[in-house]
Amino acid sequence: MSSPRSRSSDVLADDGLRLPRPPGVIRRFWARHPLFADILIALICLTASFGVSAIPDDPYPVVSPAASAVLGIVTVTSCVLLVWRRTRTTTAVVAAIIVDLTLLVTTASTGSPMFTVAVYTVAVYRSTRLAWIWLGVGCTAVTALALAMLLAGDLTLQDLWNAMLSVTVPGVIGVLIGMNIGGRRRYVEAIIDRSRQLLVERDQQAQLAAAAERDRIAREMHDIVSHSLTVVVALSEGAAATDDRSRSRDASLAAARTARSALTEMRSMLGVLRDGDSDASLAPLEPASPAATVAAAQAAGFPASIAVRGDPDPAPAVRFAVGRIVQEGVTNAIRHAPSATAIDVRIDHAATPLIIEIVNDGATGEPSEAGFGLRGLAERAALLGGRVVSAPAGAGRWMLRAELPHRTRELLEGAES
Repeated sequence: MSSPRSRSSDVLADDGLRLPRPPGVIRRFWARHPLFADILIALICLTASFGVSAIPDDPYPVVSPAASAVLGIVTVTSCVLLVWRRTRTTTAVVAAIIVDLTLLVTTASTGSPMFTVAVYTVAVYRSTRLAWIWLGVGCTAVTALALAMLLAGDLTLQDLWNAMLSVTVPGVIGVLIGMNIGGRRRYVEAIIDRSRQLLVERDQQAQLAAAAERDRIAREMHDIVSHSLTVVVALSEGAAATDDRSRSRDASLAAARTARSALTEMRSMLGVLRDGDSDASLAPLEPASPAATVAAAQAAGFPASIAVRGDPDPAPAVRFAVGRIVQEGVTNAIRHAPSATAIDVRIDHAATPLIIEIVNDGATGEPSEAGFGLRGLAERAALLGGRVVSAPAGAGRWMLRAELPHRTRELLEGAES
């Protein structure tokens, strides 16, 4: 029984690119064997050039052995150079012009196909403008030499016209064909290059989105776990330290309620992740209540208080941010200042911008670098256009201050304007 093939073996290197229709069998063969194709073209040009030189125009005299030897050397050399026409286009076209000039001098005839192939190659692998320039150079050189030979009596007027037409007409045809093929080739290369750029940009956007999502998940996880576990630990320690069974029971029940609340938020967030809905928000079902946060701290035995001024901004993003900022500030006070005699929370909704301050005493030691919680608060505030500052406030006190713009007020002002 044969093993199933992996998908990777069926995926091409350019998977996902919007490529044009693939070429046929013959074109694929020439594309895979460019050296063979160039050698074959050079041999055809060599045969055709010797065919032209073997039939001198009447009444031109018979070609001498020396002239035939020179013509043969020039033709063979030019055909050999034609093999490298794709990379050495200038050399190939100059050699082709020399062959036509030599043919004109020795046999009074032109029409070697090498010039046509050379200007075609320039149009395909260099540029159309350069191909027209070389066509003009070749036709001008042959015409000038033919005129000189006409004035010297070595050519007739018919020979002059034949020489001009045998170079110009095939050369124009070669350039026109090269324009078509070269333009299509450059167009396809541009499409492929643009498609690759789009794939790279798509991957980069996916990586940025994944990084942002990881940061968002880490921020929410920290807000849920850190605050809840800190309160649970404080309540558990308080229940273990007291001999009053009633107080111990109340502390244990409060710890259980805090843990259940954290589990509910965790389940809601993990449910969003399992559903795979990229548009769903990872915010909790309800914004954390600053009053509930302060009440949990009071239940854990900490002297926390809250003062609120003004009506809360109804914008959900602002409400979530206010709740998380109060949670982080109170949690840090419980964790880092267990001997605090006051944890004061002040929320001024009437101020512009909205102000949240959490001040506690009992802070000891040197201030440390911001952890995940403060970093998450800074990111959350920055998303709303606000800022967060956490610093000593003097006399052993520590202050966490946040300033947030009123989103609802901004929206109303924008609608009125």
